[in-house]
Amino acid sequence: MSFSLAIVGRPNVGKSTLFNRLVGKKLALVDNQPGVTRDLREGEARLGDLRFTVIDTAGLEDATDDSLEGRMRRLTERAVDMADICLFMIDARAGVTPVDMVFAEILRKRSAHVILAANKGEGSAADAGVIEAWSLGLGEPIRLSAEHGEGLNDLYAQLMPLADGFASRAEDDAPEVEVDVDLEDEGDEHETEAPSQRITPSRPMQIAVVGRPNAGKSTLINKIVGEDRLLTGPEAGITRDAISLRSDWSGTPVRIFDTAGMRKKAKVQDKLEKLSVSDGLRAVKFAEVVVVLLDAAIPFEQQDLRIADLAEREGRAVVVAVNKWDIEDEKQQKLRDLKEAFERLLPQLRGAPLITVSAKTGRGLDRLHEAILRAYDMWNRRVSTAQLNRWLSGMLEQHPPPAPQGKRIKLRYMTQAKTRPPGFVVMCSHPDKIPESYSRYLVNGLREDFDMPGTPIRLHMRGQGDKNPYKGRKKSTPSRLRKHIKGRGAP
Repeated sequence: MSFSLAIVGRPNVGKSTLFNRLVGKKLALVDNQPGVTRDLREGEARLGDLRFTVIDTAGLEDATDDSLEGRMRRLTERAVDMADICLFMIDARAGVTPVDMVFAEILRKRSAHVILAANKGEGSAADAGVIEAWSLGLGEPIRLSAEHGEGLNDLYAQLMPLADGFASRAEDDAPEVEVDVDLEDEGDEHETEAPSQRITPSRPMQIAVVGRPNAGKSTLINKIVGEDRLLTGPEAGITRDAISLRSDWSGTPVRIFDTAGMRKKAKVQDKLEKLSVSDGLRAVKFAEVVVVLLDAAIPFEQQDLRIADLAEREGRAVVVAVNKWDIEDEKQQKLRDLKEAFERLLPQLRGAPLITVSAKTGRGLDRLHEAILRAYDMWNRRVSTAQLNRWLSGMLEQHPPPAPQGKRIKLRYMTQAKTRPPGFVVMCSHPDKIPESYSRYLVNGLREDFDMPGTPIRLHMRGQGDKNPYKGRKKSTPSRLRKHIKGRGAP
């Protein structure tokens, strides 16, 4: 990526629509309601042969206090300072407003490269607004239609010379690196093979932080990445988009998804909140480790249990974190109560880590980091077939399967079919007759004996079929016997 482009402007001028078109995916939530976007969202954009980073920002509001709008404005101003180029969008149909004039003046002072775009420029209704955009003093406006993809060639023409300048600057600033390669070491048979699941900076661990509104998800992620990248505050439901941030967390490359707070389905009536929740659910499906964040004051409410159960059903490694631990008085008694409630209410996650943290002060983040690494390791664990079959023999001796309706069930063979999460297949007779309780017995044994507590485990019973090749075939008279009978005059 040679440069970064921040899209800024008033609420509801079409910034997120253009962002989605440039990245080629519907990453940002789009709605007719103004003020949908609140956090900064980055994406890898392409326009012709240009490749760059595009930043979607919250709508600029004329507020400088500590209100939600004021905090959103400060976050957008930070994106302006971070970006190489700013694309200032106005609504061509609404024309230039006094707020547009104020922000045009701010951009002239804060950004070295500002491109003016008059969006919603399709049709004659936008002619007056496009002409009026000249009054902002930012040069010739680009007539855009983000929804229909019109005007992108003009945007490319303005970005191209700037991109060449940033590319040459990057080449000048690049350090000289010389690497000597010893070809004799390439065929070393004794070299240890690198594990296939090693985490590298090009393959960061995917972590989703989920929970009810106002549990402190954005505050926790800000503390992890070490900067205020996400909008926070006392208001519930600030986060709407599932925002992903890349960071190096204590030496571990990670990509952390901040998700919208998930309320009970019956309470979610607003269309925008439904979109936000579905965006968060999609983040859970793409994640590798899911951190279920609880509020220490009201932990394990019904919605918390649903969220944790969802992560387990999706087959993700789960870590439960209890936030706002710094304001808890009776810590020891509270911790005992939490562990008891966890084992009782979430038996499907028995053994999963339960970590107490304070997103505000940062206490407990080192333990959370270790718990996530351990959960990820167990999620990727593979057990050899020989080990599994020795283990299966012991489990059968200790507790043989039942014989429903007098039919004896034989468990003949076991192997691991997949990881992420661990999945096992048992070849057996009468797989449909094996009760759920016996499958749970085997799953709990796998967790305990192969050190996989709290990891979702998938166990499939599969029939081998009957080994008799003649079973099911019609009985017929052998051909030689038929000839003999016919020769003796049989009808």
